[in-house]
Amino acid sequence: MQISSVTLKGASVRLEPLSLDHLPALCEVGLDPELWRWTNTACLDEASMRAYVESALRAREAGTELPFATIDRASGRVAGSTRYMNVDMAHKRLEIGSTWLAAPWQRTALNTEAKYLMLRHAFETLGCLRVELKTDVLNERSRAAILRIGARQEGIFRKHMITATGRNRDTVWFAVIDDEWPGVKERLERKLGVS
Repeated sequence: MQISSVTLKGASVRLEPLSLDHLPALCEVGLDPELWRWTNTACLDEASMRAYVESALRAREAGTELPFATIDRASGRVAGSTRYMNVDMAHKRLEIGSTWLAAPWQRTALNTEAKYLMLRHAFETLGCLRVELKTDVLNERSRAAILRIGARQEGIFRKHMITATGRNRDTVWFAVIDDEWPGVKERLERKLGVS
């Protein structure tokens, strides 16, 4: 399993390799404190967003992450960001995480289609056996969204991390494994109207 920069395109979303060129657009939509409520990072100004992007780019160079800018195809605007992370090539697993969408694109097809594209690429191109997703135990919307895409909850890691506000976060672990992918794929394609 080898990760490399790739653009993933759907009907409503395009995931393109993240770069510093995306910084102004990310700042335009991503400095809302509510977006960072559940995370261990908070991008509240241009400097912190730059550090966030630069960290992701360093991880890409190291081969442990593959960050994307999430583009709304209808408007051509940057809507947020997501990435493959915690890439473990030896065990053919990775995580889809560090996902955020600005308020205008929340509860739209963008997140579902982005997850579909990333899962499909992970299982069908990269040959993953397992794709993990994680969220704060208190983030009910995120938990429901992860379950809706077909991932299974596997457990809760207590005091897993400290959020940007200093709160101890319990993290809910979800995963899709390769045996489950055909059913998850069919369900997502029905939901998205993919033929």
